[in-house]
Amino acid sequence: MEDSPSPSTSTSTSTSRQIKKAELSDDANVTGNGGSFGSVNEDLLQNILARLPARWFASAACVSKSWSSVCNRILTRPKLSSALSLNPSLSEAVDDVLQKVLCEPIRPHFAIVNVGSGFDLEKIMHLIRKTLGCNIPVIVTVSNGIIGRDALTSEFKEVKWGALFSGFEGESYARNVNEGILLTVGYLPGLKVEAIPLRHPTRIYSSVCVDDFIKDIKEYSASVSNCPFPVGIILFGEANGDMNPVMEKLDCAMPRDTVIVGDERGCFIYRSGNAKRNIIGSLDAIALVFAQDRDRSSGNIKFHVALSNGVSPVGTTYKAASVRTSNTDCSTWLTAKREGQQQLLDGQSILDDINNLLENHIASPDLYIGVIKNRKVSIEGGKPTPRSCIAYHGVVEGDEEYLYVDGTGMKTGDIFQFYYSDPNAAQASVTKVHDALKNIKLKGEGNNSCVFGGLVFACYGRGESFFGCHNVDSSPLLECFPGLPVAGIFCGGEIVRPFITMISREGSHVNCCLHVYSSVYLVMSYTPPSMGC
Repeated sequence: MEDSPSPSTSTSTSTSRQIKKAELSDDANVTGNGGSFGSVNEDLLQNILARLPARWFASAACVSKSWSSVCNRILTRPKLSSALSLNPSLSEAVDDVLQKVLCEPIRPHFAIVNVGSGFDLEKIMHLIRKTLGCNIPVIVTVSNGIIGRDALTSEFKEVKWGALFSGFEGESYARNVNEGILLTVGYLPGLKVEAIPLRHPTRIYSSVCVDDFIKDIKEYSASVSNCPFPVGIILFGEANGDMNPVMEKLDCAMPRDTVIVGDERGCFIYRSGNAKRNIIGSLDAIALVFAQDRDRSSGNIKFHVALSNGVSPVGTTYKAASVRTSNTDCSTWLTAKREGQQQLLDGQSILDDINNLLENHIASPDLYIGVIKNRKVSIEGGKPTPRSCIAYHGVVEGDEEYLYVDGTGMKTGDIFQFYYSDPNAAQASVTKVHDALKNIKLKGEGNNSCVFGGLVFACYGRGESFFGCHNVDSSPLLECFPGLPVAGIFCGGEIVRPFITMISREGSHVNCCLHVYSSVYLVMSYTPPSMGC
């Protein structure tokens, strides 16, 4: 790290002064009786060094071989550190979060920075790399909101840009200022981490770009590991890109134990740890890839995922009778028949039926169609493999001719059903996630493993306005793992894999990697070689 905030406590300052003195001594004085710490045994020295901010800790590791050995023992276990700031000053906000995440020993392996649209991404990238260094992957994204602990007050917050908040005398006001930052830094011994881009197609087909993207991920994993497949991927998509074909191929190319989570639509910049991977030009996505280190001597890090669903089905199933695609606004126009019937239905007739079924709802929910797509997917020119998935398309409107939905990729004959945003279903699903995470905790206690961090990717439509109370999306992590470093964002589409949806029509399992009105939870656990956490 090239720069870092100064220690904030008198203990850290005093220790840091002694380290400075020790740095001016030779190794004999440091380790012998005449040095500043010569009479301190290693247990006490470890206790002192473990209290240092990250920059002073890094300096201490360079004092002598014995000190370096003690520092290595302090950082044998993985660590996630995160903080948010709503300071409207960019430089002050960055300084706030850097001071907080670096207030304890950590050797950053990666950094994720989530900000509002009011901040300049390149300036933030410069400030973050100036402090953390240029040899780790850093991704800076514009999100729809941030989730985490305030760097100054330690209060846990879920902040959505433009969301309504209660004011004086029950009045509401909108937080229109999109200025804020969330910094998440991870130290993962036993894993290698790199940022790998997905190029935006120009003169070549999109499928070729995705194939190259998958090839790059596998080649990187194979270069640092004994396996061509990573442990996990955090994926950020571009707002104008289409992540459906990307996730279709990734789902087929990766084994079931490769976890993928992320934000389907956003805006980002990145810098890889390897400068050769930094591409100038349009990108459709950036992947933060976590691969096993073939030289690892520490324990085992595992990624766990859970999903809180926020939509419920309504009405019968339909079969697409005609499908037209509009490339200008990336939408689909379709007519349909009720499955098993021959009457052709226009968009207005279909929506009238659905709205009649929803007439008892107090608020008007958002509508989607969930389309079962039976397709064949080919990777790197290989033999096409049959794949069934469910894809959600937002309903725009209907008229006497067509039903209009967001997105493309539908075909005549596809079966679909309507879904609506449902806070009751979401609340019940949050409870199930809580139980699932509690089970992870109980299993961990049985095999000496511990959870050291959690990430949340929540739909922008959720949050306090959806549930009627605050911090619901974060509650499973906060309640199951008190004190756990938790960070998250509000997304424009939630990515999670593996996840299988049960389709009752045939009783068959269908994959679903891109969700709506959901919250995705990534929990990171660590099992040491012998001793517990």
